[in-house]
Amino acid sequence: MKVAARRRASTRRTTGSTARAARFVQGARCALMALTTFGAASLACSAQTDELTGTLKKIHDDGVVVLGVREASIPFSYFDGKGTVGYSQTIALQIVDEIKKTLGMPQLKVHEITVTSSNRTPMLLNNQIDLECGSTTHTVERENVAAFSNSFFQYAVRMIARKNSGITDFPDLAGKAVVTTAGTSDERLLRRLNTDKHLNMRITSARDHSEAFSALKDDHAVAFVMDEPIVYGFKSTDPRPDDFVVTGTPLGYEVYACMFRKGDEPFRTLVNGVITRSQTSGEAERLYKQWFTQPIPPHGINLNYPLSEQNRALFAHPNDRALD
Repeated sequence: MKVAARRRASTRRTTGSTARAARFVQGARCALMALTTFGAASLACSAQTDELTGTLKKIHDDGVVVLGVREASIPFSYFDGKGTVGYSQTIALQIVDEIKKTLGMPQLKVHEITVTSSNRTPMLLNNQIDLECGSTTHTVERENVAAFSNSFFQYAVRMIARKNSGITDFPDLAGKAVVTTAGTSDERLLRRLNTDKHLNMRITSARDHSEAFSALKDDHAVAFVMDEPIVYGFKSTDPRPDDFVVTGTPLGYEVYACMFRKGDEPFRTLVNGVITRSQTSGEAERLYKQWFTQPIPPHGINLNYPLSEQNRALFAHPNDRALD
């Protein structure tokens, strides 16, 4: 019995010594990192010395971060013929860079999966994607199933119609065919308007934004109701932009944010840190001008959508509040 007890004590001393040695080596690595990477060092050391949880652990263990991207949410997240680009896609990649620093994994792989308004949340909840920064509206209802970052864009919900259609506001849609995108907050607003105002609109919910705009162009609908910057994007990139007009008293004001899994405070802190630094440093305004007031790929179209006072105020005071 005494021999066994001495062996156990010896084992504990050896294990303790090994653990202390490992912590010493880890501390030395962190000290070296502090000398070479400055601001990123504290986050990187924290990730190395503390046990990872949630999304950061998943990404670390898998060796890949999976982004949900959009195919036609111009100019936020869209395919330009070569890859995914856009205003919010740039924000997503800035977050990826911070993840690489935090995990100390500069060669971390990035995998993109195209999502739609209908499947983006299920794919997040099923761990098929880790982060989605496209054109997803932060609503109070969606907080029940997902978490949202600080907002990166505020906008009005309006519609696009043919200029010669005589459609100028939402009452003009009474009894007519109207299209929106399935699974969006706009669909909910439009259907509520239809019920509350007894407009008897024939509402079609398209699979994605591109399909919805095609329905308008093919005269299957007189208007496409969607986020104002999205419809401006379709108007600007259409071969005949002057055939269309963005119109209507706003149905409401909403905000876009990045979406990730609930209950993951370390990941929320990382994501919000990236967005807050960008907005308060002036980087977000520069990025906005790049995608909304200058020619964008692939055809060099300029949306001519200047920074609104609402977005200027958002950049000055970053927050994660839903507006509905």
